[in-house]
Amino acid sequence: MKIAIFSIGTQGDVRPFVALGLGLQAQGHQVSIVTGDSCEQLVRRHGLDYAPLTADFLELMAKDPEVLQRGLNPVALLRTARRELLAMSADWVTQATQAANGADLLLGCGMVASLAAAIGERYDIPVVETHLQPVTPCPDIPPMMLPPPRRPRPGMVNQGLYHACRVLTWQMLSPAYRQVRQKLDLAPLPWYGPFYRRRRTHHVLYGFSPSIIPPSRHWPESVRVAGNWFLDEAQTWQAPESLEAFLAAGDKPIYVGFGSMLGDDSAALSEVFLQALRNSGRRAIFATGWGGLADVDDDNVYCLTSAPHDWLFPRVAAAIHHGGAGTTAAAARAGIPSIIMPFFGDQPFWSWRLQQLGVATRSLDRKSLNVADVEQAIESATDAALRQRAATVGAQIRAEDGVAAAIAQLSKWGYLTPVSEPSPAVDRDLTEPSLAQ
Repeated sequence: MKIAIFSIGTQGDVRPFVALGLGLQAQGHQVSIVTGDSCEQLVRRHGLDYAPLTADFLELMAKDPEVLQRGLNPVALLRTARRELLAMSADWVTQATQAANGADLLLGCGMVASLAAAIGERYDIPVVETHLQPVTPCPDIPPMMLPPPRRPRPGMVNQGLYHACRVLTWQMLSPAYRQVRQKLDLAPLPWYGPFYRRRRTHHVLYGFSPSIIPPSRHWPESVRVAGNWFLDEAQTWQAPESLEAFLAAGDKPIYVGFGSMLGDDSAALSEVFLQALRNSGRRAIFATGWGGLADVDDDNVYCLTSAPHDWLFPRVAAAIHHGGAGTTAAAARAGIPSIIMPFFGDQPFWSWRLQQLGVATRSLDRKSLNVADVEQAIESATDAALRQRAATVGAQIRAEDGVAAAIAQLSKWGYLTPVSEPSPAVDRDLTEPSLAQ
């Protein structure tokens, strides 16, 4: 079968789908990842087909650093997201139509789940919605779009907030998808979006660990949690000799890194963490990534651009990070405590959840960050009970196989044809509708 997977965002948003794609490819399927050009090399390096989709979020963050400042306020972020997604979507119909040509199955994640759904609707291709965070309404998991609750909310309130978040999300997406659906000659969607007009066969597959977020018992059979889709590279990555020497020279260091998050003053941020580490007497590894941290000159700190989490995290004592879904899952799987400083989006949710599990300290406030708070967090991360709980959760996650579970679920739902059985030929006309209409 030919399968196209739609996902946009930073590399942390795309890596899980490369892992899932490799699992599908190993079963004999032809897989393409439809995403922004900043992830092209990631996709091609792992031997999957790449299809372009205009969506450069790193460029957006670089040209408008205030995006991250607004990130923890969903309403403030909505205006920027509406404008940028509308501009990005100008070529989506052409690009998505080409990517889906000949496809037997489309998987759509996050902000482009509705793009995959529109293409599937227009050309009669099966579609499965996929997400790395819970978005299905329920009374027992708080909506990840909103600030985490200080205490459990009543179930009806929680569920109502989900529906409000759906409407808010659609207000962000609707200008782009109004344009997409018009170009595809599809009927416009109502003001509240597609969420309440879906067919009975609509399926949602989640790529997060049930050990971190147990599935809600209120979700229907059409919603399933497979587990994390880890793109492991420890077996093929060659660590620099200097890094190996640093790790061997003393106690396990603390990892500090914020992935694709661009800091507005990386030097000042690095200095806060450096001073806190010095006061704590701890060694550290700084992952400078896309610029969230600056290189520092200190014998007890090793600076690198990046390293595979599955190689590095088992070799550190704790991880200070932004709380992205992928980094959160990697730290939890490694069995190490997390200290999370959220920037935007779902990151406060993951910080809250790890605290609920007893494997993370209280989160750091980026706007009021100071040396004393970081020092206190480092001390808390060395607590024996927290470290033991992190080790227990890590063992649970390592026992899971999210990719295999996802493939098994797609097969159970009837979306995957066994490779021993040739797929029936389907004659689909994917000629793009007139863009002038």
